[in-house]
Amino acid sequence: MSVRCRPMKARDVSQSVGILASHAIVAPRYGEAINQLGPAWLRVLDCDAFRTIVFEEVEGDAVRLVGAGTSVFVTDQFLLEIKTAPFFWIGSELASQIMQGKSPLLRNDEVRAANSNGGLNLVLWHLCIHPEDTRRAEVRTQVSAGFFEAHRGFLLKELIALQASFAEEPGWIVDGGALMLNPADGRYADPTEKADAAILWTPHVFGLSRELALSKMSWISSLFHHEPPRIVFSGSEQRLLLAALRGGTDEELSDELTISLSAVKKAWISIYDRAAMRLPKSILGNGNGCERGEGERGKQKKQRLLGYLREHPEELRPYSRRSLNQNSENQVVR
Repeated sequence: MSVRCRPMKARDVSQSVGILASHAIVAPRYGEAINQLGPAWLRVLDCDAFRTIVFEEVEGDAVRLVGAGTSVFVTDQFLLEIKTAPFFWIGSELASQIMQGKSPLLRNDEVRAANSNGGLNLVLWHLCIHPEDTRRAEVRTQVSAGFFEAHRGFLLKELIALQASFAEEPGWIVDGGALMLNPADGRYADPTEKADAAILWTPHVFGLSRELALSKMSWISSLFHHEPPRIVFSGSEQRLLLAALRGGTDEELSDELTISLSAVKKAWISIYDRAAMRLPKSILGNGNGCERGEGERGKQKKQRLLGYLREHPEELRPYSRRSLNQNSENQVVR
């Protein structure tokens, strides 16, 4: 029996919403908007600004969904609305605005540009676990690690943390490094009193700006540590590599990505050539960039490359080559 994670697919939306809708504290925050949540997620499912992850428990051939998480990259205007009193329940507002055709999510090109130069506003929408699994240590450990990994490698400007959904969570959020937004002046600060269960029934905002994050060491502030990508993979190469990091043979990658096996093999050749041009030889090992990645040496090369990418998730995040170049030129001028 094990718990694994992967991106959300259309078939997961109904069950994921069902977990949230059964939550005694979260569901009432939506009211009638709970009926908009599934359609809203389906509407933005393939957008770069909508980040998703589902958690499954696998036992033999049986697979059961135990939790799901979503987050979004939003406009500066919506971030300002979140931070302006009176505060509101963010999840229901996001669902409503998306279904009204007034989505505050960034367009794909805006995500790529902001992630290359300037930074992104990340809003954690929801992280819900099936009630029967909430107290299981192995589930909570995998969910926390998976959710963290899903957000590493982005150039973040500001982060709005989850709105607390159970009694211990406000304290955990603060202990993780987030600060509480003061509605009187719109500034982040450590809570003057320990956050407790009473906060669950009133809209609230926890978050962190890049400037504050880089001045302190914490779990949440570590998400703001960022390096620009060195290899600059294409979008299709990134999709293949993200799937490869979850495991599977080339045949399985072909099925998952709905491309031919020959296309997968050609993509690996391009990936190795591109990586060999920009990474030290010590990372990929000996051999020229044209090596086809076949045989034992090829397996070792793949393992080394995937190992590098696990430590450098920025290589697999959306970016704009033009914005990256502009940012580099600005740094040279300075």
